[in-house]
Amino acid sequence: MKFKYLISIISILIFLTSCSASYKELSTIENNKPISFQEHLLSEYKKRATFEAEDMHDWNSAKLYSEKALKSLETDEIYPEETSYWKLPEEKLNEIRIAYDNLMTIYKDAKKIDPFNLARAISSLDCWSEQQEENWQTWDINSCKNDFLNAMHNIYEKISTQKNEQKTSNNKNNNLKKESKNEVTIVTKNVNKELMQIIYFDFDQFNLSEVSKNKIIKFINNYGSVINEFLVVGHTDTKGTNEYNFSLSIKRAEVVKEILINSGVKQSSIKILGKGEESLAVNTPDDTKQPVNRRVEIKKAN
Repeated sequence: MKFKYLISIISILIFLTSCSASYKELSTIENNKPISFQEHLLSEYKKRATFEAEDMHDWNSAKLYSEKALKSLETDEIYPEETSYWKLPEEKLNEIRIAYDNLMTIYKDAKKIDPFNLARAISSLDCWSEQQEENWQTWDINSCKNDFLNAMHNIYEKISTQKNEQKTSNNKNNNLKKESKNEVTIVTKNVNKELMQIIYFDFDQFNLSEVSKNKIIKFINNYGSVINEFLVVGHTDTKGTNEYNFSLSIKRAEVVKEILINSGVKQSSIKILGKGEESLAVNTPDDTKQPVNRRVEIKKAN
């Protein structure tokens, strides 16, 4: 009995030594002003590792984050842990699986145009999953989840903006070609940017997260006084039938309309429109999941 007890103590000591070794190595690395994707990964995972080690004394989680931070020094192929890695409650598994799929869909584009928010999203999804597995600190679960949703929202906006700029550039080039044939040399440019807030949705969903609700409320607080009439336009990706997607886009617009009304906007001042899978933010083949396309646009009605 004493021998088994001694073996258990030794095993625990070896485990703790192993856990603390990677964190100690990470602690010696400075990364004050991250710029590249790898540097942002190092910074974000180091924050997570420090919190788990110093504040929570959770050396198992600190080890995971430390090892992923150190791995980022060697490669930029860093991903969130797959859902099968975690022992998640069944009622939470699907939500995190959808989040994982959304992230992996935009991973390549995000790495090019928004490395900071991609690194933040990856580390936050690991944090959300880890806290959800423990399933007792609701404030930490919500904090990691909201960090993830905010990062993903920022990525979606940048991808959408980039695609729109590409479309605009292509249209301008085409117009210039036409004008050159007609010997027209003057090119006009619309400098007025459209006032708009975009809210994103998970696949086949029309419910709003707290992050999305707060973004709508902030938009109303900032611009409600200069908008007399609101146009709320729902969109979907191309997964599913045209009829189903049109109905879903209306439901998304309706749920946003309710938040506007609850925020003090008169119902008579709101028009809603469902576009279904028309007017994609990112062009995709039919029957394709794309989180950037699953959105509602809130803007000033013309």
